[in-house]
Amino acid sequence: MTRPTSRRTVLTAALAAAAGAGAAASAGPASAAPSRTSSSPAAASLVDNRFWTTYTDWRCGTSVGTRAVAGRRPGLVIAKPAGSTDYTDPHTGTTSTWDYATWTSPVHRSSVPATEVIASWNAHTPTGTWIQIELRGSYSDGTDTPWYVMGRWAAGDTDIRRTSVDDQTDGRSTVWTDTFSLDDAASGLRLVSYRLRLTLHRTPGTGLTPTVHRIGAMASDVPDRFTVPATAPGITRELAVPRYSQNVHVGEYPEYDNGGEAWCSPTSSQMIVEYWGRTPTAEDLAWVKPELADPQVCHAARYTFDYQYEGCGNWPFNAAYASTYKDMNAVVTRLGSLDDLEKLIAAGIPVITSQSFLKGELTGAGYGTSGHLMTVIGFTAEGDVIANDPASPSNDAVRRVYQRREWENIWLRTKRYDATGKVRGGTGGVCYVYWPANPAPGQHRVLRSLGLT
Repeated sequence: MTRPTSRRTVLTAALAAAAGAGAAASAGPASAAPSRTSSSPAAASLVDNRFWTTYTDWRCGTSVGTRAVAGRRPGLVIAKPAGSTDYTDPHTGTTSTWDYATWTSPVHRSSVPATEVIASWNAHTPTGTWIQIELRGSYSDGTDTPWYVMGRWAAGDTDIRRTSVDDQTDGRSTVWTDTFSLDDAASGLRLVSYRLRLTLHRTPGTGLTPTVHRIGAMASDVPDRFTVPATAPGITRELAVPRYSQNVHVGEYPEYDNGGEAWCSPTSSQMIVEYWGRTPTAEDLAWVKPELADPQVCHAARYTFDYQYEGCGNWPFNAAYASTYKDMNAVVTRLGSLDDLEKLIAAGIPVITSQSFLKGELTGAGYGTSGHLMTVIGFTAEGDVIANDPASPSNDAVRRVYQRREWENIWLRTKRYDATGKVRGGTGGVCYVYWPANPAPGQHRVLRSLGLT
């Protein structure tokens, strides 16, 4: 659960104001090759997913100093640097020189003229390397956005401090931490296509290279809605996902977003990473104070921390963290309904969801939040949602059952009222989906139907 005045709160409020410019009485962040879009009827009209992952994908882009690598898990690496550049880290003040190479995706025309775009990526960045992810789009009036930085990222924090970039706008769209958003959705202006650009960096004079296995984005036309249609229960299943409470870590490592009280996102990420059988090594955890419980949660907080956002809730950074574990895929997307979520649970894939609500809107939660991540692990016979909610007093208390109708509304709506009656944003079905590089056939079918593979 984010701290009471988190920058994510500012983001959702700004997006709600923008989306409501033409409807004062009636959305939230995130966040030329064949299109891969959701086949779900509810989601198809709202969401377009496109990810570059295959050897052919990497060869289709425009390369300056990079090359595609084939094999069991294709990727993109530095072949011969295109040049060198100086980068002054805004969070340390240190200026360093880096060799770099670039790859630019083909233009992707979204099946959904979009009001928001959230990029996500999976990469291996050994010490001495890092990557930058940028987006440039075309508006429905034929003009283009500038190149927007969607993240400067490394798995570690010794070469650069991973960071989002503030104050990026052309007066028509803005990047809010991890989310590209149109400033005035009510105007009818939409983003109809985009390209992504990767810049791979390494220490000069070395043979080091990042390896990027996945780059892509979720584009969506965020609807104006305070409520969503009810769905009928479809499955009964509960997945055996580890249970971790963020509140066990209150006060620990306050340099990472004031400690555990704000660690809902990395705590949720760690639960699913371990569900898939991946864990940090003893060496990875050597920096954590030995007396602390669940040191892997502290580890996740540190390595999802966004030094500009000053928090662990950057959505793509969480997905990128999950992908640092062996053979893991991870994306940020939107789902259109609980039906889509049930498909993933039925296939054995838990999902991290983002929602905001007043204390009285989710029976049994016992709290309200302007933005919170929890892990959906199943559905009861009655169709209610079984969630590992990290905003619990202990690990034993993490498993919760929430009423289906209440839960789907707080997750899928894009508008809500706060305690003072003001209109705020909702995330509109934003979630993280993590899965192994070689999923079971049934899992692959579901992921593909949702446009994620």
